[in-house]
Amino acid sequence: MSTYTRILYQVVFGSKDYTSFLTGTNQDKLYNYIAGILRNKKCHPYIVGGYGNHIHIVFHLHPSIALSFLVKDIKKASHEMMKREKSTFIRFPGWQVGYGAFTYSPSSKDALVKYVNEQEGHHKRASFKEELMAICRKHGVEFDEKYLMK
Repeated sequence: MSTYTRILYQVVFGSKDYTSFLTGTNQDKLYNYIAGILRNKKCHPYIVGGYGNHIHIVFHLHPSIALSFLVKDIKKASHEMMKREKSTFIRFPGWQVGYGAFTYSPSSKDALVKYVNEQEGHHKRASFKEELMAICRKHGVEFDEKYLMK
């Protein structure tokens, strides 16, 4: 028998020390680069987006890929790309150590894509930390607030 899966993930991670580095001129380059990594790993990206100091990635995970290795590869490759293109990503300090990963029903995909598309407006009302705490609570993920943003 072949392997069949449909695992819809939202992965969220941010920059060190909450440093805002995404701008209208550099964000699409980063988002497209990360989407390319996902496609190369046989994962299906629906949207890569974010705002200021963090990103959200919504994708289906290929069954041959371990999530932790995928996130490590995304963070490492995107960090190296931004170092090479320092003049475009002037304020990028590196990525935080951890990440948040949350699964969703495939029927939630459209709402999730819309949510990521509306990050700029969302962050006029809530910080990245507040957003991440709300996502964790929604998914029943326990966390210690002092380590949440390390």
